[in-house]
Amino acid sequence: MDATRPSRAAPAAARSATAPATAVRAVSTPDTASVAGPRPGGVAIESRSIDYVPARERHGKVWHQGPFWFTGNFVLTTMVTGFIGPALGLGLGWSILAVVLGACFGTFFMAFHANQGPRMGLPQMIQSRAQFGIRGAIVPFVAVVFVYVGFNVFNVVLATQGLQTVLPGGSTLWYAVLIAIAIVLAVVGHDLLHLVQRWLTYVLIAVFGVLSIGAIVNLDVSTPAGGGGMSWTAFLVVFSGAAGYQISYAVYVSDYSRYLPADVPARKVIWWTYAGAAGSAAWLMSLGALLASALPDPDAIAAVRQVGNDIVPGFGTFAVLVSALALISIMAVNAYGAMLTTTSALDAFRPVRPTVRVRVIGIVAIEAIVFVVAIVLPEDYLGSFNDFILMMLYGLIPWTAVNLVDFYLVRRGHYAVTSIFDPRGIYGRWSWRGLTAYAVGFAAMIPFFKTSFFTGPVADALDGADLSFVVGLLVGGALYAWLCRDLDLTAERAAERASEAELEGADAPSGA
Repeated sequence: MDATRPSRAAPAAARSATAPATAVRAVSTPDTASVAGPRPGGVAIESRSIDYVPARERHGKVWHQGPFWFTGNFVLTTMVTGFIGPALGLGLGWSILAVVLGACFGTFFMAFHANQGPRMGLPQMIQSRAQFGIRGAIVPFVAVVFVYVGFNVFNVVLATQGLQTVLPGGSTLWYAVLIAIAIVLAVVGHDLLHLVQRWLTYVLIAVFGVLSIGAIVNLDVSTPAGGGGMSWTAFLVVFSGAAGYQISYAVYVSDYSRYLPADVPARKVIWWTYAGAAGSAAWLMSLGALLASALPDPDAIAAVRQVGNDIVPGFGTFAVLVSALALISIMAVNAYGAMLTTTSALDAFRPVRPTVRVRVIGIVAIEAIVFVVAIVLPEDYLGSFNDFILMMLYGLIPWTAVNLVDFYLVRRGHYAVTSIFDPRGIYGRWSWRGLTAYAVGFAAMIPFFKTSFFTGPVADALDGADLSFVVGLLVGGALYAWLCRDLDLTAERAAERASEAELEGADAPSGA
């Protein structure tokens, strides 16, 4: 099938699969005896995880991708990215321009992953097996899981701080309560997460619309707290920070588009994802730049509360509580994605049957780790922990380059889905092309790194500007395309046709 639009092969590939291949039948057969999967018109506990989504279970509207990613990105951690420019002495106008351009650039890569969901019917990271091999895909998986855990630690800490502004209770208690809510949302799964994100979008637009207008009207930026000048180095730092933040969402985009019908137009899937994610990022990062320009040493929660309460007493506190709800929602989204990634990793070495029990165990295990890390991590270690997460994010850049180049330029959306689950299939256990491109792409980024403990020579020459993501994208993607120039796509097309026939046959009505 064409990578950018459905073709005549799409319906066959979408007709589905209780089991793609004899060798992996257990992987693709959901526990239908226990709980049904997502159904149109209602929300049920999802039974599928890393397995293929058959045509009979495809549902949803393509525009739902917009509000899903709007709310998914409309969290206080996004707003903090806007603090960077004023902290470096960059003027408000330049700070806003930098975050808007960076967010729009980074979202471009993230949004194109969304098209993979309806075309392949698979979660995001398991698709990496086609580029890295069934076991080789473990390499990017490790970085992805650490990123999920790290962001959820930050999210639960921020959400707890927000709730503690008005509610009693220690941090440990609130960590447990918020993580428990996130677990419930993630266990119910795909449809409930979409529903929650969709309705939160309306609330967030209303609340932060008022808050943003109040900030523009009431805050004085005539004497900026950060100085207010222009520096190309600072501009590049802000641009790369915003772009890298958006690219980090690429690891689970198709997790939430894979239930869409296979014939939805690619341009609509990409556009709605892009509009939601880029729109919320540009808005919230710009608001962060405004707050940081007017307030000395801004704190996300304190700033929102102060500006809101200046509009109407108590409104700022209400806005903080709404922000906490958005953080809980994205915690659930992260837990869901982490479960899919860890299940994919385990399945590479021992076939995993995607039952509801396995989903629950995976989600609870991930969030238990988040709970422990949040408790034991001293506040003065948060900076170092942030560096650790940044290093993991670096590992996602060459992955997204390889994955997108493979889907859009090399294989052009043609995959043998059954082989993605079969260690003896055409993708093999280890794929030297993907692994080589990934390793070289990552190595090429190192001179451009900028963290608190290491500054690469190029970043140092640029006064701290970190452009490593550009290098990783270009080197990783270009090298992978070059290494695949002699790939036997003819043989792969034959495997694809066999896969489609098997998937279609598995879903054929009995007696047909």
